[in-house]
Amino acid sequence: MAAMAMVAIEATIVSTAMPQIVTQLGGLHLYSWVFSSFLLTQTAMTVVFGKLADLYGRKPVVLIGIAIFLLGSVLAGFAWSMPAMIVFRLIQGVGAGAIQPVTMTIVADLYPAHERGKIQGYLASVWAISAVIGPVVGGFIIRDLSWAWIFWMNIPIGLAAAAGFIAFLHEKPRHARPSLDIAGAGLFTVAIAALMMALTDFGTADNGRALIGLGVFCLCAVLFAVQERRASDPMISFSIWSHRPIAAANIATVLAGMAMMGLTTFLPMYVQGVLQRTPVVAGFALTTMMVGWPAGATLAAKSFHRFGLRQILVVGAMLVPVGAILFVLLTPESSPVMASIGSLVMGFGMGLSSVSSLVLIQEIVDPLHRGSATASNLFSRNLGSTLGATLFGAVLNFGLTHAKGTGAVTSDQLRQVLQTQPAQLGTGIGVGGETAVRLVLQQSLHMTFVAMLVISLGIVVSSLIVPTITIGRMRQASAS
Repeated sequence: MAAMAMVAIEATIVSTAMPQIVTQLGGLHLYSWVFSSFLLTQTAMTVVFGKLADLYGRKPVVLIGIAIFLLGSVLAGFAWSMPAMIVFRLIQGVGAGAIQPVTMTIVADLYPAHERGKIQGYLASVWAISAVIGPVVGGFIIRDLSWAWIFWMNIPIGLAAAAGFIAFLHEKPRHARPSLDIAGAGLFTVAIAALMMALTDFGTADNGRALIGLGVFCLCAVLFAVQERRASDPMISFSIWSHRPIAAANIATVLAGMAMMGLTTFLPMYVQGVLQRTPVVAGFALTTMMVGWPAGATLAAKSFHRFGLRQILVVGAMLVPVGAILFVLLTPESSPVMASIGSLVMGFGMGLSSVSSLVLIQEIVDPLHRGSATASNLFSRNLGSTLGATLFGAVLNFGLTHAKGTGAVTSDQLRQVLQTQPAQLGTGIGVGGETAVRLVLQQSLHMTFVAMLVISLGIVVSSLIVPTITIGRMRQASAS
């Protein structure tokens, strides 16, 4: 939980400090890359470290991940420019790519399935608590200390986590000499990094760079497939990824990551820009998802043995579109409470389905492949988040640029609407006035929420494809 907390709190606490960081370091045009670089390497390295944990053991890999993460944190605190900050965030992301999948694999090794769900609920609570306290702690650090402590606060936490693993995690010695597929790992990392860069750049002024990234991805993906078929011990076992329960659960996880990104990105914008409420109210509407997620995870943990993994997975998947429907029904006259309820229901459903899919995947593979299987699920979630940001961003931009009667809404007009306080409403801005811009924003976000509902229905379909799995039964030979 301590190791996981370092990764979980990074997103919210860094976003709080970024305005001050960019003021001191400059390079405003690189602002988004401080976040994208972390996600890029984290996603690309998740599968690689999952495989390494299967080959060399969990303990050395998680300790290496913590060391890399702390190195990136120390260097980030000393960053002298935005390019340097981006490089150090890349290093942090590599460490996070080891910490997250390997810690969850360790939990799977230590606890049987009927107890593991409860532990996964504890891990989910780490993310929920980090989402709440991250901005608060970040605010205090920015007010009273240097922004460097945003990164340096990880050092005591990481050292404590490493000491705990060294002292208490005991693994059986591995006498076999594994064959490391270095070429496969390199090609996979470059392919996923290129894909992430392409998805990040699509819809921006860098469409040319996005096409180059997509081309690099396609080339490396083909070379990777060739390499994996000839390698004696491939980096990715296609038999695991194509195994029906794993494939279906991971597809559902990709779609859930997309839906979650649509919710977290655009709900606050709707509450502030359309419902004309304060940022505090917008934050509360989104925070209910952080309450629902661990609640769903905890309930799933207590229900596995009674109802079965697949049943919990399907119920959770069905709750996601139920919550999404409430967002589709939102109007400028709606109450923020309606948005909060939708956020709560979606979060609860995702908590049920995410823990169920992870435990299901871990149960049907041989323990020697558990790290790779766990990493595949986390990789799917991260990839879904990036795909969601790209898809829903494109839908919103289409709505803003193809508005009927008012012309395209500019980013400056949108910024003014979002920054206007409720007490200052009524001032006309831009073409058609403030009211017209809010109407266009409402229509565009409505399209975004409809797209989110469609994605949510895809989660249900994917979950229904998952066959029934009995906890504790003999693991599938085809996944070995």
